[in-house]
Amino acid sequence: MSLDSAHLRAGSQSAAADPLAWLADEAAAIAAAGLHRSPPARRRDTAEVNLASNDYLGLATHPAVIAAAQRAVAEWGAGSTSSRLVVGTTQAHIDFEDDIADFLGTPAALAFSSGYLANIGAVTALAGRGDLIVSDTGTHASLIDGCRLSRARVVVVERGDVAAVRRELAARSETRALVVTDSIYSIDGECAPIAELYSAASDLGATLLVDEAHALGVRGPGGRGVVAECGLSGRPGLVVTTVASKSLGAQGGIVAGPALLRDHLIDRARTFIFDTGLAPAAVGAAHAALGVLRADPALPQRLRRSVASFAGAVGAAEPQSAVVSLIVGDPVDAVAAAAQCRDRGVLVGCFRPPSVPAGTSRLRVTVRADLDDRTLATVAGVVDEALTRVGVR
Repeated sequence: MSLDSAHLRAGSQSAAADPLAWLADEAAAIAAAGLHRSPPARRRDTAEVNLASNDYLGLATHPAVIAAAQRAVAEWGAGSTSSRLVVGTTQAHIDFEDDIADFLGTPAALAFSSGYLANIGAVTALAGRGDLIVSDTGTHASLIDGCRLSRARVVVVERGDVAAVRRELAARSETRALVVTDSIYSIDGECAPIAELYSAASDLGATLLVDEAHALGVRGPGGRGVVAECGLSGRPGLVVTTVASKSLGAQGGIVAGPALLRDHLIDRARTFIFDTGLAPAAVGAAHAALGVLRADPALPQRLRRSVASFAGAVGAAEPQSAVVSLIVGDPVDAVAAAAQCRDRGVLVGCFRPPSVPAGTSRLRVTVRADLDDRTLATVAGVVDEALTRVGVR
C-alpha cells in the first residue's frame, strides 16, 4: 500500500469515527488568523460604559420602554406562541405597524421577528428566478443572503457607484429589477447616495429597497431616516426596511411601503409565514420607544452633536451617522485594543474579516444620546490610549 493510500484510508477511518473531526483543524486555522470569536457576556453588576451596542438613543433602558415591555408580557404572555398567520398576531403588533408606517411616511408596514429576517423576506418576495438584483459591496449580510436565496440574477457594483447601477439596469434583459442598498453602511457609518439611486431605479423601471437600520433615529427629520431626509418617503417603487433593535432599543424588523407590498409579503415572504411572531414584549418596547422619539424629535440632533464631539476627540473625521470607525489593520491588534478598552471599563466593537475587508480590522464605536460630555471625554481618552498602545497612533 502506498503512503498516499494509507493516508487516505486513515483519513476515511477518522471521518467515519467522527465526521466532524475536521472542525478542529478549522478552529485552529481561524485562531491562527486572529479571527476566533467568543460572545462576551455582559454582567449586571459592572459599571462599564457601552459603546459597542447599536442602542443609539439609549432607549433600551428607558423607564417608559421597560414599563411597556412589562405591560405587554402581562397582557399577552412571554411569547407570540405561533406564526403571525396562526395566532401570533396581537393587536399590539397591528398598532405598532400602523404607527411606524405613519412615522416613516408610508401607507403600511409589516413587522418581522428580526431585521435579518425582514431583509431576507423582502428581497426573496420581490425578486426571483428571471429577475435582476443590483446590489453593492456595502450591503448588510442579510441583504446579501436575501439575494442569494432569491435565485434572481445578482450583479454587485461598488457602493455608491450610481453610474454602474444605471448601466446594469439599462443593459438588462429581465423585465423586473430590484436595487438594494443600505442607507447608512453599518461598518463605517457612511451614507449612500439614496436620492441618486432612486432616480436611477425610477428612470429605468426598477424598485429600490433601502435598509434604514442604522438611519432610523439618527438621520432625517425627527429621526425618520435618510429616505425622509431626501424627501422620498412614500414614493412609488420604493421599499424601506428598518429595525426596532437599534435606535428603538428593542428587537424586530420592519418592511414599509405601499399596502400592496404588505399584502404580498404576508402571502409570499417565507421568513414571515413560517416564523414565530415577534414577542409581545419586543413589540411593546419598540412602540414605546417610537413614542419617546416622537415626543423628542430633537433627540437625533443631540446624538449627532455628541458623535461629532467624540470623533474630534479621537482624531476621526466627523461621521455621517452614530458610528465612529477607527481602523487598526491587523485583527490581533484590533482585539488587543478592544480588550484594553474593556479592561478600563469601556466596551467598543471590534470588527474583523469577514465583517470588513482584510487589513481593515477596526474598533467600531457607537455613541449614545444618553451619555454626557464628561463621560464621552473620558471614553475618548481610553480609546485613544488603547490605539496608541497597539501602535496605531
